[in-house]
Amino acid sequence: MLKVEEKQINSVRSVARFEDEGHAWTVELRALMRLAGPLILTQLAQMAIMTTDVLLLGRLSTHALAAAAIGNTVYYFCWLAATGPAQAISPMVAQLTGAKAGRPHQIRAGVRAAVRMGLWSTLMTTAPLAVILLFGRTILTHLGQDPSLAADAGRFTAMLCFGLPFAIGFQVLRNFTTALDHPKVGLWVMVASIFWNGLAGYALIFGKFGLPALGIVGGGLATSSSAVFAFAALAVLIEMTPDLRAYRLYRRAHRARPKVLSELFRLGAPIGLTMLFEAMLFNVMTLVVGTFGSSPLAAHQIALNVASFTFMIPLGVAMAATVRVGQFAGGGDTPGARRAGLVAMAACTALAGLTALFMLTGGRRIAEFYVSGRNAQDMQVIALTAQFLMVAGIFQLVDALQVVGNLSLRGMKDARAPMIIAAASYWLAGAPVCILLGVYLKMAGLGVWIGLAFGLAVAAVLMCGRFLRLTRPQDLAGAGAG
Repeated sequence: MLKVEEKQINSVRSVARFEDEGHAWTVELRALMRLAGPLILTQLAQMAIMTTDVLLLGRLSTHALAAAAIGNTVYYFCWLAATGPAQAISPMVAQLTGAKAGRPHQIRAGVRAAVRMGLWSTLMTTAPLAVILLFGRTILTHLGQDPSLAADAGRFTAMLCFGLPFAIGFQVLRNFTTALDHPKVGLWVMVASIFWNGLAGYALIFGKFGLPALGIVGGGLATSSSAVFAFAALAVLIEMTPDLRAYRLYRRAHRARPKVLSELFRLGAPIGLTMLFEAMLFNVMTLVVGTFGSSPLAAHQIALNVASFTFMIPLGVAMAATVRVGQFAGGGDTPGARRAGLVAMAACTALAGLTALFMLTGGRRIAEFYVSGRNAQDMQVIALTAQFLMVAGIFQLVDALQVVGNLSLRGMKDARAPMIIAAASYWLAGAPVCILLGVYLKMAGLGVWIGLAFGLAVAAVLMCGRFLRLTRPQDLAGAGAG
């Protein structure tokens, strides 16, 4: 009789543990999506700003659009080179607030120091990079670009250099608000920036509202002014939000914290390089596709634009995972950190599955939205785009997993290993397969897309595998910045 009762008691306890564990996973999913929702919308808003720039400059002239395109490659390189320390703010703040040790005023002081040094790092990194933007024409000319395009692109990048510090500074403040579970603050600013950028671009490019028509120079000024607006607006909203104002970010802004600054660069440098390795792979492969002709290049750009737009959804979830994993890691809660990462991986896979289905079933219709004509070349572009989007459907799934694995590791302040994984996955695996299939096996653009998907798949396996290994109880404490 006692044995029967003991079995019944153990059975009840097992059910209770199962229910408690199931509840913890449900709670985590809700917390993740509550944080991820505004981040996804913010990323989509940033894409809307970029689209506005393209539309306005496209109305000016094809030449202006092409010049801005090559000018933006220089700007994007500078942005990537400067953004590492800004991206390190999120895991640093998340771990500080997730730590159970320390009094509230000590945690606030630590957060304030991290953000203050983040703003310091912004000035330190963007000052030399601004010189690159000022010499955009010379750089592009030496890279073999058309002299007339390089000249206009140089004028464009010269205007962009004024906005670069504010664009990076905005990332610092935005990551601060996100890590403190206030992502909507950044969202409101980004939505307002869409309208600011559109009006400023319209006025300065075409000479409206009594302003001079500056053409492509006006486009650069408008983009820089929107960066200034976004930074200033977010700084004001932080002061207007009681929970954020309590951190008194601007108190003793002149005071240096060398150890904190050192940690920002130690964590931020590999983060920046990780982003650079991936971005440069896509830029280089765009040049490779360009050697196959104008139709494959046009199809490649359309497919890449679609994939970049839908990628904002898993990216928003992955950014939320950085915060959730960081909060648990800061508190020494290994099961919580592991659970947060796994929930984010599942959510990203589900969401990416929906966008993948969209690409697999509607590739031709998507292409027809971009290409209005129906001559022979247009029909070729439509057919190639639909073909590339078939690969992009699989591309979406592995891209979602690699980014959530990468950013979950970031939440644990593990940055050097993801950098090495990115370099190996994209340049030792992805790039050779792109060249082998696209160039040597004559598969052209399709071969390049298969190679890109392969590189992302390798990164997904290695990033997620490392996260699962490091979240074992005995390994979390030693993750550090390694």
